[in-house]
Amino acid sequence: MKVKKMHPDAVIPKYAQQGDSGFDLVAVEDVVINPGETKLIKTGLAFDIPEGFEIQVRPRSGITLKTKLRVQLGTIDSNYRGEVGVIVDNARREDFLESRVLYAPLNITEELAMNSGHFTYGTYFICKGDRIAQGVLAPVARTEFEVVDKLSDSDRGSNGYGSTGVN
Repeated sequence: MKVKKMHPDAVIPKYAQQGDSGFDLVAVEDVVINPGETKLIKTGLAFDIPEGFEIQVRPRSGITLKTKLRVQLGTIDSNYRGEVGVIVDNARREDFLESRVLYAPLNITEELAMNSGHFTYGTYFICKGDRIAQGVLAPVARTEFEVVDKLSDSDRGSNGYGSTGVN
């Protein structure tokens, strides 16, 4: 797949391990995400995705497990040629935070910490070079839609939203 660096510091994607389905997406800039905020993290990359495929932007499991950062699922369509960004939420809620300290689970630099001032507990720093998400190249099935008055029967029918139990 063709990839274009839109920023000189962009990192060309690679798979970390043999057998990985996702390739790393790396931040191309430093970003501060306060509790409750949503930010777009730029990757500095654009792709020429083959027709019939998409890139799915997905979270990295370690970040999801160890922090309150939540990468939102994203779809990069095959006809999009702009820079890929990663939407990240800081799921910490400021109204539940008692103390005010600096917290950075990723590669915070001393210079960034000293120049950033005073932040609310739960503030995260995404630093240039951090692997923030993963991309998965996936096939896309397309369909044509037919308007009907009745759908076929199934065992489940229209039961949904927890109807099969929560345990």
